[in-house]
Amino acid sequence: MDLAALRIFLAVAQERSFSRAAAKVHRTQPAVSQAVRRLEVELGEQLFDRSSKSGTLTEAGRMLQNYGQRLVRLAEETESAVRELRDLRRGRVLIGANEAAVHTLLPLVARFRQRYPDIAIDVRRVPARQIAVEVLQGSLDFGALTFHPAEQGLLEVPVGSDELVLLVPPSHALAKRKQVAMEDIAEEPVVAHNDPSPARERVLRLFEERHVPLRMVISLPSLDGIKRAVEMQLGVALLPRRCAITEIANRRLFAIPVAGVSRRRQVTLVCRKAHRSHAADAFLTVAQDSKIRDVG
Repeated sequence: MDLAALRIFLAVAQERSFSRAAAKVHRTQPAVSQAVRRLEVELGEQLFDRSSKSGTLTEAGRMLQNYGQRLVRLAEETESAVRELRDLRRGRVLIGANEAAVHTLLPLVARFRQRYPDIAIDVRRVPARQIAVEVLQGSLDFGALTFHPAEQGLLEVPVGSDELVLLVPPSHALAKRKQVAMEDIAEEPVVAHNDPSPARERVLRLFEERHVPLRMVISLPSLDGIKRAVEMQLGVALLPRRCAITEIANRRLFAIPVAGVSRRRQVTLVCRKAHRSHAADAFLTVAQDSKIRDVG
């Protein structure tokens, strides 16, 4: 249905006069009559009682007036919403990340929210291997990765870095050490995440290559659970430093670099090279402009 013709019909219905409606919508009276006639042909019903000089609506005309007013309002709301998206007064940015990467993203999210408080940020937990594919498919606007994706067609923006460390409780024998060797961990019970990831596999591979055993005695589904287990002296854990920044600052946990393992790893934001939403473009600009301070 032609919205322009519908608006003309509603003007005639309101004014009860083709001539007054024509003046109101700045059209000629023949143009108004033609618009109404096109609607009548399309609907197969007469909308005005032609025998009446007062522009009386037929039953079909009254029904169209009722629904037409709602359609026009909905169209206006839609146009307004799209304008707000373009003007960055509404919208959403959807980001896929694993638990560890979320901590690196938070400073960027804070900067973005300061600049665009009306745009929502939705960070979802997504396995690292799926992130690049979901970004390319459009299921995600962005993904946070600690490795270079094999998929083509992605733009990569470095947004921070982190360091893998050994977390131990304050009373642990290794807590006062400035650095530990991989062999020092061989005798320790290790608490690990039970969600496999490329970063976890790289650490396991390092230990295998050096023929150093890892005694993983507890596996848990969350970083908070792992940190709590270490605080309870159930074992030690290898985690990114940023994940335990609060516990380290409060001295509930000690972070010790591991020789050959505690290397800085870059966290990269990936997105499509084209066909991004207005909100995603704004987030990308903030990411490119930001220099997120690493945790030392």
